This record gives sequence, structure tokens and C-alpha cells, in this order.
Amino acid sequence: MKKVNDSFHLSRTFRYDTIYIVYLICSYLSFLFWEGGFSLKIPKNNLQASIVLPSILFIGIVVISCIFFPDRTDAVLSSVKEYIFSSFSWVYILCVAFFFLFLVILCLGKLGDIRLGNEDEKPEFSFFSWLCMLFSAGMGIGLMFFGVAEPISHLSAPLHGSASSLVQTKEAMLNTLFHWGIHAWAIYGIIGLALAYFGFRYQLPVTLRSGFYPLLKHRLNGFWGNLIDIVALCATIFGLTTTLGFGAMQLNAGLSAVGIFSTASFSHIVLLIVIAVGLAILSAISGVSKGIRYMSQGNLILAIALLLFILFAGPTVYLLSAFTENVGYYLTHIIELSFRTFAYESTKEEWFTNWTITYWAWWISWAPFVGLFIAKISKGRTIREFVVCVLLVPTLFNIFWMTVFGNGAIWVDGQTGGILTQAAAETEKLLFLFLDQFPLALVTSLIALLVIAIFFITSANSGIFVINSIASQGKNTFPKWQTVLWGTLLALLSIGLLYSGGLQALQTMTVIIALPFAVIMILMVFCLLRGLTIDNAYFSRKLSESTVYWDGSHWQDRLKKIVSVGTLDDFQQFLKQTVDPAFQELRQEFLRNGISVHIQGSDDSQTACRELIIESGSLRNFIYGIRYRANDVSDTVVGSLSFPTITEEENYEPICYFADGRRGYSIKYMQKDELITDVLRQYERYVKMLAAGKHDLYLTDKVHPGQGGKS
Repeated sequence: MKKVNDSFHLSRTFRYDTIYIVYLICSYLSFLFWEGGFSLKIPKNNLQASIVLPSILFIGIVVISCIFFPDRTDAVLSSVKEYIFSSFSWVYILCVAFFFLFLVILCLGKLGDIRLGNEDEKPEFSFFSWLCMLFSAGMGIGLMFFGVAEPISHLSAPLHGSASSLVQTKEAMLNTLFHWGIHAWAIYGIIGLALAYFGFRYQLPVTLRSGFYPLLKHRLNGFWGNLIDIVALCATIFGLTTTLGFGAMQLNAGLSAVGIFSTASFSHIVLLIVIAVGLAILSAISGVSKGIRYMSQGNLILAIALLLFILFAGPTVYLLSAFTENVGYYLTHIIELSFRTFAYESTKEEWFTNWTITYWAWWISWAPFVGLFIAKISKGRTIREFVVCVLLVPTLFNIFWMTVFGNGAIWVDGQTGGILTQAAAETEKLLFLFLDQFPLALVTSLIALLVIAIFFITSANSGIFVINSIASQGKNTFPKWQTVLWGTLLALLSIGLLYSGGLQALQTMTVIIALPFAVIMILMVFCLLRGLTIDNAYFSRKLSESTVYWDGSHWQDRLKKIVSVGTLDDFQQFLKQTVDPAFQELRQEFLRNGISVHIQGSDDSQTACRELIIESGSLRNFIYGIRYRANDVSDTVVGSLSFPTITEEENYEPICYFADGRRGYSIKYMQKDELITDVLRQYERYVKMLAAGKHDLYLTDKVHPGQGGKS
């Protein structure tokens, strides 16, 4: 991002205009709360005072520092940023690489089948609408500017200056694709997936705090939950404020480049911010399902049309060939790039922090905003569908976009004697200078401006929606005045900071926040994994094996066992009253059929068990054994009014086991006849395995060959 032009800065000797801007901001917010304390008096509002008031206080302190002391604040924050980047750059790299690998593994495993919502939930938006909103909220406006600017910047100041021009070109494109590729979307995807999962699967509010439900549990609505949402609200407002300010400056530069504005002035920037925020408010009032969807779809179509024009008006074969090679080059180097820290090339540290680390920090600082918005629009998708679409589809589109505009710009630069590399410092003008080299330059520049403007509006629109959601603790509908409030606040903050020269300081602080937030995201990943693991165990749990044989008799006894926990005495009683009679009847019947059976076991409290054993010579014996398994009973159940009979903290449950090491199961509810049926079912399986002859290697007794033995 470029710094605000000096012509927009206030004189450092006189700041009454700045004081007036702060007064306007404070006056606009003052009607929110009155009559002391945290009392909300405005009708039809859903703001949470415990989130909004601390956030406004912190934002006010930061903004006042940036407005009144922009140089000093920027100097302090810049020194902090430099220290963090130089000392903890490896943390950013490891965190982002971990996010990427985690999502890939999650997508490939069985947890990817879990749906973000109920099992029969249908997606709220069509696939095309969903993808359009992903682009608009994520990095749409960035692609417009940096599609040309970043490759040309890398080419004008190459990472390896001594390399050949061919290597420099490939390296410029590789680094651009790396910064705008799958890793950025992995950062967004982690937040989006966690919030969508806990929000729609656990029916929690779709706010940042919900991602920590496995850790906080009943404390989710307490201090720590509020603190998490306060951090998210502040980070979102800071990020959107800087984006509005710098985006307006870049849009202003584009309008000047095509001659709509004769000169770049502060009044033009104010006008652009007011128009953009005004349209965003109108769109937000219409609802996310209408406003953002329609604007996103139309804008994506315009962007693709511009993309296709450059593709076919430029060196088409070269660009398509470059796309193919870029994909291969990117995939070949993706692991190396993911962990690259230049530890062995200290001279590249400045490039590394100014580009890769700055990008990673910026994507992380934007993650609460983009991730929450992605979560809001992803209800009904499976985790696999979410990960594939959030990671792969935007990444492939970004690679194609960067190839057409990036490689196209490099080709134009070579054809025009370096016209673009000579203007590399003027980032906001490069796109329009590039379009000037093609036919219909004025038309394409106007289309580009329209696309940028709509991306600008949809980002503000999405931002207002997300701010409202965080401030109301996950609500989906808001009074119209709240939307007007947050939109106006963002506009006033952007204008005030631009006017005073404090926007750069706020941007620096936004990037600084990324380090602790990256650590928080790591914690969120483990909370997500725990939630998914429990979810999978819960929904894949089958009915008790005894249910297969149950005919409904003795249901009173069964109910009594369901609503109580078993003790060690209960287990020993089960052995004597159910297991022993069943095993004795089986033994007698086997003997009548000429099959030798013996029963062994123990009544000791520590080793209590029973085994029915049928010897098979040189093959592994058939064993149907029963022992107890002690399980801890959840604190939620013990002492609960819903389960008055559950008072013990440990449950002793009879389970069966087999000689071949297969997992046994609970036989707690089986009566004598049901247990006999289960033993015969397992013996039938054993006999069929022997008769098949294909399992001799496994069924042969390795301990006592030729003798038979006990496992």
C-alpha cells in the first residue's frame, strides 16, 4: 500500500479541523448509549453493549492517537512492526503453512463428509452466487490493482538481480502467484470453516467466540467470549477503515488517469468514500441475500469480460502457454515456498518481510472479516465442498487472472521498451497504463473503474454486515439505523485519518495485530479438530449390539439400566445371573454335538471375567470372553436433575472380546437368550472363516503350533 500523498496532509501546526472531525465522530456515536452504564435505550436494536462499548473506547483511543500524532504514532508502530517481522517472521510462515496442510488433510479424510448444518441441510445460495460472493469479499479489488502491479514490481526490483531475464520473469510470476494463491485462502478458510461449523452444526451464534466453544464451553458468553469478539470487531473496523481510505485513493488515481478528474484532490477522495459507503449502506439494507449477491454476480461477469478481452486482444497463445507453465511451476515449488524464510540468505530478509510477511500479516488481519462473511454464506455445504471451493476454485482463478494481467504486462513491457517497469513506483496507475497499450483503451479503463468501484462497494457492504453481526453477537437481521451507523462511522474514520495523515499508522497497527491473532487461529484449529472428532464419533455411533436381538421384552429392566450407571457389584451380578447360565447351556449343547468346550474365569474384583473357549488344534482357538470396562461419567450427567439415578462418577460396563483381537462391544442390556444368540453368531463367523481356507495364515496359532492354545 502506498502512503497518503503529502498534499492531503494537514499542517502539523494547526489541527482544529481534525478536532472537529473527531467531534463529529463522537457526536454521531453518542446517541447510542445514555442514562449511564450499559443501558441500551434505542428501540429495535440488537447491539451487545459488552462488545460495542469496549470496542468503541479502544477504537477511539487508537484513532485519536493516529489523528493527533500521526508521525509519532506511525514511528512507534513501525518500530514494533519491524521488530515483530524480523524476530517472528518464522511464526507467520509456520502458521500459514499449518493452516494450508490442515485443510488439505481435513478435506481428504472422512471428516470432510460432515455438513455445515443439519444432516439434511441444503445450501442457502446457489453454487455460482456463492463463488461470486467469495471473490467479492476476499480479494477482488486487490486483483484489479496488483494483477499488473506486483509482477511489474518484482521485475523492476528482482529478488535475484544477477539472474537472467528469463529466470527473473519466472520468479516474478511465481512470487506473485504464491502471495495471491492458496495460502491466502487457507487463512480465510480456517476462520470461515470454524465459524460455519460451530454456528450451523452446534447452533451457536456465527461469531468469532463460537470457534472456541470446545475450550470455553459454558464460559462462551462470559468475559473471554466478549474479549474475543471485541478483538474481532476492532480488527474488522481497522482493516475496513484502511481499505476504504487506500481504496478511495487508488480509485481516485484511476479516475484521474482516464481524465474524469483533472487533478487528484482530497475533495474527490471524500466524494468517492461517501458515494461508495452510501451505496454499500443501501445494498446492505436490502439484505445480504439480495444486495451483495446481485452486485457480486454482475461484477464478476464484468471482470471476466475484461479478462477475456485482454486474453484475446493480447498474445493469446503466449498467455495460455504461460498459464499452463505457471500452474506447473507453482505446484512444483509450493512446499518449498510454504516454508521459505531466507534463513541462509540474510540479504533477502528485507524483500521477504516487505512482501511475503506483509502479505501473510495482512491476510491474517483480514481473516475475522472475510472468514466470518464466508461462514455466513456457507450454510449447508459439506466440509469437503467448502475446503475445495474456498481453496482451489479461487486459487485457480487467481492464477489465471495473474497470468493474463501479469504475463500480459511483462509482455507489453518488453514490447514498449520498459514503459511499465519505469512507472513501477506508481502502483495505482499501472493497470490503466497497461490498458492504454490495447485497443479500446478508454472503454476498458472505464470498465476496470466500474469493476473496482463495485468491488469497493461490495467490500464495504460485506464489512457492514460483518460488523453488525459481531456487534449483535451473531444476529442475522439488524435495524436499518444500525447499518447506517456503522457505514457512517467507517466513512468518517477513513476521511478523518486521510485528512490528518494517520491512515498509515492505523494500517501498521492492523498488521501488528496479525501476530497474536495467528496464535489465536492455531488454538481455533485445535478447537475445530476436537469438535469434528466428537461430531464424527457421535453421528457414527451405532445402536447397541443387543438391540439386534431385542424383541421388546423386559423393557422395564432395560430402561432401568439405561438411566443408571453400572457398578462393579452390578458387573459381578451380571456374570453370575446372565453369563454363567448362558455359557453352561452353550457348553452342554456343544458337547451334545461332539465339540469340546471349557469355561474359565475369575471372580476377583480387579480381574473379573468369563471365557468360553473352543479349542481348534493348530488353529487359533475360538474365544468369547466377557470383562468389564470402566468409563468416566460426564460431570454434565452426574447430579443432573434429568438423570436423578446417576450418582456415580464411573460406569462399569460388561463388554465382550475375542481371540483374534477384534474390537468388542457392550453386552450390558443382553438377557441370557440374547447372549447365547450373540455367541453363536460369532462362532458361525469363526467356522465360515475356517471353511473358506483363505484366512489360515491369520487363524493359525503362532504361540502353540500343533497344540492349540489360549489367546
